[in-house]
Amino acid sequence: MSLGDEYENTSGYGGTGQTRTRMPESGGGPHGGRRGGRTSSRSLVTVVGVVVLLIAAIAFANRGGDDSSTDEADDSPQAAATAPSGKKPVPSANAGIPSGFAHDRQGAESAAANYSVALGSAELFDAGLRRDIVTAVYAPDVAAARQADLDRAYSNEEFLTNIGLDKDGKAPAGQTFVSRVIPVGTKVTKSTQNDATVEVWYTSLFGLSGEGSTNPVTESWYTTTYQLSWVEDDWKITDFQQKDGPVPVGRDQQASTADDMTKAVEEFGGFTYAR
Repeated sequence: MSLGDEYENTSGYGGTGQTRTRMPESGGGPHGGRRGGRTSSRSLVTVVGVVVLLIAAIAFANRGGDDSSTDEADDSPQAAATAPSGKKPVPSANAGIPSGFAHDRQGAESAAANYSVALGSAELFDAGLRRDIVTAVYAPDVAAARQADLDRAYSNEEFLTNIGLDKDGKAPAGQTFVSRVIPVGTKVTKSTQNDATVEVWYTSLFGLSGEGSTNPVTESWYTTTYQLSWVEDDWKITDFQQKDGPVPVGRDQQASTADDMTKAVEEFGGFTYAR
């Protein structure tokens, strides 16, 4: 979730403070339309860039069938990308949240990324699911306190009304509540055998999609620093801090219609994150 653009982060993840509803910008589209016009030179550069990438892709594909290559081994170091295997890197039996992370730096990074997704989900607004999420991601000695903080935050009717939900955290008829976190990268800044500090840089989508929404789905960028401890054979959160950014420059793209946004959210699922 990061709800930082919608309300301040004070006690629960995503905050319990004052609500700040973002209204659509003026423009032609239902989400504020397009930004100010760009110069034609930028359009030309974009076209040239696409052509260059296309040529490079064709060259790469043709190179794969080159019979002139030798069988000699190349001993120079190569950067290795993570190949998709079709298998989940860790189990997901704990309230649907990945668990059983490796007891190392990469395991801590994977845990932090996956926990960001869980804590940024729309499910956190459901009282029963929220309890399962808290139990799954937080260390036992802090889970009870965090549960109380989140229950107070997400049962506040004024807060829920300001973001367009009813007292039970449900969206109005004909609208879809969107709260989703997409991690971009992770970084370990400190680690010992049983403790780690991991930063997760991510973008978040938050708002209501559907006709008549006064709180359309918007994009925000945040970095959350998680304090993790190795507890009961897994990484668990003991504390966190959130800050804005880094925020990239926006592209000159027209916002999608409410129907397209709703369809995308319903049809595109999330990911299990691992390094």
